[in-house]
Amino acid sequence: MHSFQLLCFLLLCNALVVAAQRKLQKVPEQEEENVTQIRMPQTLSRGWGDEIEWVQTYEEALAISRNSKKPVMVIHHLEECPYSQALKKAFVSSPEIQKMAQEDFIMLNLVHSSTDDNLAPDGHYVPRILFVDPSMTVRADLTGKYKNRMYAYEPEDISNLIENMRRAKTLLHTEL
Repeated sequence: MHSFQLLCFLLLCNALVVAAQRKLQKVPEQEEENVTQIRMPQTLSRGWGDEIEWVQTYEEALAISRNSKKPVMVIHHLEECPYSQALKKAFVSSPEIQKMAQEDFIMLNLVHSSTDDNLAPDGHYVPRILFVDPSMTVRADLTGKYKNRMYAYEPEDISNLIENMRRAKTLLHTEL
């Protein structure tokens, strides 16, 4: 009988632990309505802006760009790179960049090197941001401030990036 009582006691303890875990995981009723409204992050964003529609490949970006007449913005970065992480944080915290990226650009971020040498006109460093117009021309006139890494931007260069995004849109319309 002693083992039966021990077994019952263990089963009771297990049931209490399971009940406590379920209670801790239960979302309060007033928050349950909001849970369905939370949007899951888009995996293609890689943290650069979940509200932005991102494309998977450079080829896809070029095809959509030709049809939509919007420029492509290509962000080359590495997840483990502290410079890429710092730029990503500044990029995400700029409402103006996020708005333009959502409305005016075909967005692509790459964590690997592209086989297209046009996407590395001055080297394969990260982070770098290039603009490509719908005629599939890399915009060599839209660069950062560094002569040895022409397409590099740092967090303090966000105003320069914003200006280049504006120029990519404006010049695009005057060229078409």
